[in-house]
Amino acid sequence: MGRVPLLPAVIAVTVLGGVLTACTSDPVPTGVSVGWDKARSAVQVTWKDDNAPNRISIEGVVSSSPSYVKYVAATDPNTWAIPTSAFPADGNYRIAVSTGTSRGGVTSKPARSPMFDTDGPQRPSDAVARVAGKDVVVSWKLPAASQDFTPNDPLDVPAGTQQYTPVIGVNGQPFKPVAAPTTRSSLVLKNVRPPYYFQLRAKNEWASLTGAEIAGRTTATTAAVPTLWTFGKQMLIRGRTIQQEISCGGSRCSVQQSTAAGLPVVVLAQNRAGGPWVQAGRGATQPGGHFEVRVNTGGTRSYRAYVPVNSRVGALSSASSSKTYLTRSRLLIQGAGYAGGNLHNRNEVINAAVVVRPALNSTAMLQFWNGRAWGNVKATPIRGGRAAISFKAVKPGVFAYRFLVPGTTYQGTPVFGTATPSLVLRIR
Repeated sequence: MGRVPLLPAVIAVTVLGGVLTACTSDPVPTGVSVGWDKARSAVQVTWKDDNAPNRISIEGVVSSSPSYVKYVAATDPNTWAIPTSAFPADGNYRIAVSTGTSRGGVTSKPARSPMFDTDGPQRPSDAVARVAGKDVVVSWKLPAASQDFTPNDPLDVPAGTQQYTPVIGVNGQPFKPVAAPTTRSSLVLKNVRPPYYFQLRAKNEWASLTGAEIAGRTTATTAAVPTLWTFGKQMLIRGRTIQQEISCGGSRCSVQQSTAAGLPVVVLAQNRAGGPWVQAGRGATQPGGHFEVRVNTGGTRSYRAYVPVNSRVGALSSASSSKTYLTRSRLLIQGAGYAGGNLHNRNEVINAAVVVRPALNSTAMLQFWNGRAWGNVKATPIRGGRAAISFKAVKPGVFAYRFLVPGTTYQGTPVFGTATPSLVLRIR
């Protein structure tokens, strides 16, 4: 009775040994080779054997082996096309061919093809666009080629065959090709108007990916310009630039607002209607699209803020201009007062003077405050922007005088007249 349990174990070992022997008893296939099908969308495997059924699998070399197995009947040709989708990108593989069936298992050792790589396409980057009339010229960079661990393998394709398909997404539509695939590193997009989102679809025999994105944006610029300013003083012009850009997600693209820091801003000035616009100041947008630009003022003239076409890696912004604003210029009172201060004695001669810019030649009027209004006292000439007048202090008290200075023309543009602040005079 003690020996009975041992018999099944001995039988099992004998049977198991017989199965192991059968697994490797058949001849090994020979001449396993790989190549491309006509469309270069599948790896064509061929081999030789004695009309036996075969098992085909993909073995990773350093890389993990994908779970691909195909059984070929003995009556079928000794060839099989494995779609490239069965191979993970950027790995090293070989094809193993054994004798066997899905029911009976493998009955020979595997024969293997030469090793080959499945290096995917190179991702394009640093795309830059520039406007050329109605067209846009796009260029991009490619990274250095990665090391080829299987040089001259049977599936290597000729250098320079990497294709890039340009696609663009616009508001309310999905991405769509806008030009034929190219192997170059630049192309011309015909009649493209922002806003849009551009990218390249890089594809080779193993995989595809996207890169070289460019956000084509429109800009809208507003500005706040003072309507009256003093001649020769710096004037602050504030404004903001808002952009419209395309955002693509899912099957559709949509337009949305955005802002960007670093966009150049130019303040332009015009002396007369129809005259040339000249640069009066420069600046750049800050976070939120806001900007502040200081300009040196002269005579009366018009101003506007202008954001030129701006191209940088990954973005191209259209030009925009604010409305035009007229800023009237008035004379600058550089100095005004009494010689020796504003405290004097009765019957003393008072010397009053005013200095203005620009340095005009004209006539100033000394005025006196009578408690209700300013009244004219005496006119005095202005020479080189300076006028002076003398009068006698007749009685004690506190009095107020001022100079009224007429306008002038500076470099062909008007500068409006002005008056000095009230000049208080104390007589004792």
